[in-house]
Amino acid sequence: MTIPLVSESRVKEKVRSALSDARFQHVSGVVEAADMLAKRYGADAFKARLAAWTHDYAREWLVEQWYEVGRERGVDEAFFEVAETLHGPIVATMLREEFNIYDEEIADAVRYHTTGRVEMTLLDKVVCLADYIEAGRHFPGVEELRTLAENDLDEALATAFDGTIRHLLDLHKPVFPLTLLARNDLWQKIKDKRKL
Repeated sequence: MTIPLVSESRVKEKVRSALSDARFQHVSGVVEAADMLAKRYGADAFKARLAAWTHDYAREWLVEQWYEVGRERGVDEAFFEVAETLHGPIVATMLREEFNIYDEEIADAVRYHTTGRVEMTLLDKVVCLADYIEAGRHFPGVEELRTLAENDLDEALATAFDGTIRHLLDLHKPVFPLTLLARNDLWQKIKDKRKL
């Protein structure tokens, strides 16, 4: 099967037409951060930008629409436990028809950009961390994450997950199990690296 060529400018324009100005500005920031991280850590920068452009394509849908489309598209039931996580897996199922993106690595980076997962790929990590540290983000600890991101992708992302989990616990909100597992996996890898 011949994979169609993907035009980044067409992807960008389609995303722009689906999002509010504020959300599109965030997405643009994630693209910039993903490109920078990909180049720093040796990931495919084109794939990183495509995943970043598309990661929030369904972010502004109503919750009811996430549930309906998620069920229609066979999204893993686990994501329905925390509605805010649904947009990633939904968009991952739409990449072929909406954007001519047939790359499973890009689909996974989109699918897990909010939650993380055990054994995250380099592209997964780049897109997930870019979503945390893009220039428009302002939350306690973001500067520390940006500094960590300059030297250690795993530690920056593990620290980001720690902050998210702490924040959710403080608000008495559910913690998505995959995020906890991803956090534990990353910290174990960091400890193992330090032993060498």
